[in-house]
Amino acid sequence: MTIIEKLRTTDIYICNDDNFVKEQTNRMDMLFDINNTRPSDTERRNKLISEFFAEVGENLYIELPFRASWGLNTHWGKNCYANFNLTLVDDNEIFIGDNCMIAPNVVIATAAHPVDPELRRNYTQFAIPIIIGNNVWIGANSVVMPGVTIGDDTVIGAGSVVTKDIPKGVVACGNPCKVMREVGSRDKKYYYKDLEIPETIRVNN
Repeated sequence: MTIIEKLRTTDIYICNDDNFVKEQTNRMDMLFDINNTRPSDTERRNKLISEFFAEVGENLYIELPFRASWGLNTHWGKNCYANFNLTLVDDNEIFIGDNCMIAPNVVIATAAHPVDPELRRNYTQFAIPIIIGNNVWIGANSVVMPGVTIGDDTVIGAGSVVTKDIPKGVVACGNPCKVMREVGSRDKKYYYKDLEIPETIRVNN
């Protein structure tokens, strides 16, 4: 079994493999090259990003810098945007749907360590996939934990720690993150508190 296959099993394992370190160092070199591209050099940056991730949908834009453990375990849908300082702990797979928005300083972490201190002392860890649906917005400074699924059209409020699955079409926030309400008709009229959406840009459906 290869290193990457071992990571994707969700089994617990010990990080004592020299090949593991060598492979991850190669990935970090790729990430370094991405983060050090000039802002104007979009063609080179897009090429490097497409080589770094498992899948890259059309019109992906990531503000630099960002971090990722591997890159090759993260799948991006179409028309996604990620703001500054995104961290992807993608030891297992991360699936991000179409039209997703990720605010600054978000952490999406598939990997974790056992609670037992003896196991942790031996560099033991595991990783469980994360699935983020279409049209999801994750607010600034939020953390998405291993094994979580977030449904389509959902908003995760700033500063949330998402420890359990969140259904589709809701606004959820807090630590731990909980559903506050459904996305509804009022959201078609107001864009922030009592600030009304102008008729010229309102979507009626």
